[in-house]
Amino acid sequence: MIQIVIGVTFLVLFAVVMVAVSVGYRVLEAQRKKQVEGMLNVVSGDSAEALQPVVLEPRVEDRLELFFQETGEIERLRKFIQQGGLTWSPTRLVATTLIMAGIGALLGWFLRPLGFVFFSIPLGMLFLGSLPWLYVRHKRTKRLGEIEAQLPDALDFLARSMRAGHAFSISLEMLGQESPDPLGQEFRVLFNEQNLGAPLDVAMANFSDRIPLLDIRMFVSCVLLQRQTGGNLSEILIRLAYVIRERFKLKGQVKAASAHGRMTATILSILPLVMLVALPFVAPGYLQGMAKDPDGKWMIAGAVAAQLVGYYIMRRIVDIKV
Repeated sequence: MIQIVIGVTFLVLFAVVMVAVSVGYRVLEAQRKKQVEGMLNVVSGDSAEALQPVVLEPRVEDRLELFFQETGEIERLRKFIQQGGLTWSPTRLVATTLIMAGIGALLGWFLRPLGFVFFSIPLGMLFLGSLPWLYVRHKRTKRLGEIEAQLPDALDFLARSMRAGHAFSISLEMLGQESPDPLGQEFRVLFNEQNLGAPLDVAMANFSDRIPLLDIRMFVSCVLLQRQTGGNLSEILIRLAYVIRERFKLKGQVKAASAHGRMTATILSILPLVMLVALPFVAPGYLQGMAKDPDGKWMIAGAVAAQLVGYYIMRRIVDIKV
């Protein structure tokens, strides 16, 4: 009896192990196929959404994307989202913006921070509707900043690899494997494009288009110019890494010198908004009287417009390009 139980237990465990191995193998194969498809899509220029099967009834997302394709904004939106390292589609960004704008309109209708509906609803729509775009822009700025900070070390690695005798394509592959994301991810895409048959100038142009940074354009120009005229590419990359590091030092000094102006601009811009939200709770009816006056409405609208113009001017003053 004990031997039968042991035998059945062994068969059950053996079956479970075989099923687990089979499922794991299928998962690995699916991931490998997905990776290869992504590489092919990058080279061919097709997006993953274009390879989805066509359904009988078009969805709302497809209609929105068709509208953006007709207006020519779909690629710009997709590129803007991809530069932030997000997997959103342009339709999702637009739909989220519309939903948040609707919520802001309702809040403006009920709360009425400006004292009357005519300006409260657009204010709520503008404030909440801009949050998804500000989030994507924040992610994009953060990711591009990380790439810019990782680039000098990556150029040094590329130069040392070429000095050791490796070809440029092999050095790109090693750099993509060894570098941390997000720069490592972009170099892996660059190597995959070249490895799958794309010309070097096309792959480098796509690399520069995905990362709209001055340092990346300088790197692409150096590589393409060296391929045409010749020269010591490793020495060029080392000097380029030195120039980029010196630019970082100068940008840090400029940022420290303009910190007071940026903080002043932020405080002066946020303080009126805080007072606008707090006044209905602290002193109810304080703004309503001004809102009911015909001239008061225009004064409030002028104050809001002047606040926006003042913030824009202050940001332009402290935004020093290096």
